[in-house]
Amino acid sequence: MNDYLMVDSHCHLSKEDYEDLDSVIEEAIQEKVLMIASSCDKSSQEEALSLAKKYKDKIYLSIGFHPSEINNVDDEDIEKLKEIIKENPEIKAIGETGLDYYWKPVDKLAQKELFRKQLKLAEDLKMPVVIHSRSATEDTINTLKEYKVQGVIHCFSGSIETAREYIKLGFYLGIGGIVTFKNSKLKDLIKELGLESVILETDAPYISPEPLRGKQNRPANVKIVAQKLAEITQLDYDEVLEITRENTRKLFDLD
Repeated sequence: MNDYLMVDSHCHLSKEDYEDLDSVIEEAIQEKVLMIASSCDKSSQEEALSLAKKYKDKIYLSIGFHPSEINNVDDEDIEKLKEIIKENPEIKAIGETGLDYYWKPVDKLAQKELFRKQLKLAEDLKMPVVIHSRSATEDTINTLKEYKVQGVIHCFSGSIETAREYIKLGFYLGIGGIVTFKNSKLKDLIKELGLESVILETDAPYISPEPLRGKQNRPANVKIVAQKLAEITQLDYDEVLEITRENTRKLFDLD
């Protein structure tokens, strides 16, 4: 970890998303960004594992099943996921998994079932979980309370009250490009709560920060998020990097 200034705790790295994936990765490495790439369906697992081995100690992984995968995942896939995790030390977390009630129609029962299976797996393997929660805050919190797990609420954009609930459960808040948007309420939340439970992310290739909004996001842009947090907290930029880097190291058990 001493070779890295910052960690992009959540990005998606795929040739499907980037015309020149290797140049995107090399750019991040040049900026001293350590990447945790998320694979959240069966089709992306092989490519993610290949990248982590190619860029050893520069790319780690979180692997799981997004709530949109409810029709594509069965118990056998959960067992396979367990074996993949055991065989590949590059995998540092399970996810992203969670609940998404935004898109209609929604099968809440099926989503909760898939979510619970991955939370149980994380509990059994003593691994952190990467949580996707959209329009499902109450059910997400209540489901997390059923398990002894810790992790990160990916792409957090909720209220201070919701943040405190998650923090109380032992979760970090993944803060990305949204905090740079002019109308983002995250600025007030960060001022109130500080960085004690914050880790950096980009969700690349999605959610580019200002002034790059509308363009394809890249892991190297995590520095823009860090710069914004320094502005909000009035801390030195290097201190923001140190705090968030240490938070990420602890959560994902990084070397």
